[in-house]
Amino acid sequence: MKKVKITAIRQTVYPDLMARYENPIEHACDVREGQQWISVDGQRPEGLCPSAWGSMREFVEALARGEGNFFDGWMQNPMSAMVSCNDGFRPFSFYLEAVEG
Repeated sequence: MKKVKITAIRQTVYPDLMARYENPIEHACDVREGQQWISVDGQRPEGLCPSAWGSMREFVEALARGEGNFFDGWMQNPMSAMVSCNDGFRPFSFYLEAVEG
């Protein structure tokens, strides 16, 4: 199986939705732009948010198996994917790419 590098690319924040629908919380996310993890054998890397993992797991597992070309040419690199976590108030976008070794 291939390793899959997971890179936190960008977070979007929707303060209007937070004000309208979310209960106030002090701490929601520890992810930082540029942060990276390596998935080995399609497993969730230590320290990666479990909720974000739930959004990307199927792509990571497929890339680890050597599969790619999702949605018939969606990505410039066919052995990659761009996914976002499922936080509707402050989603983070993650770039996933199969790497050797």
